[in-house]
Amino acid sequence: MKKQIAFFVLVTLVFFPQEIEAQCAMCRAALESEADNSQAEGINNGIVYLMAIPYILVGGLFYFIYRKVRN
Repeated sequence: MKKQIAFFVLVTLVFFPQEIEAQCAMCRAALESEADNSQAEGINNGIVYLMAIPYILVGGLFYFIYRKVRN
């Protein structure tokens, strides 16, 4: 039964992606009211920086563990 529910949810998310909104109302309003794209580019760069930091930390942790196990 759980597999059927999970499959239904997956199919729903794949076939109806436009129904899912990932922006808060304030961010969306601020970005849509802007004539140039400078604010949107700034928000996108911030998202990339916030996304990159955990990957760098986890990669450093795995590298440290690899070096300890190898030696």
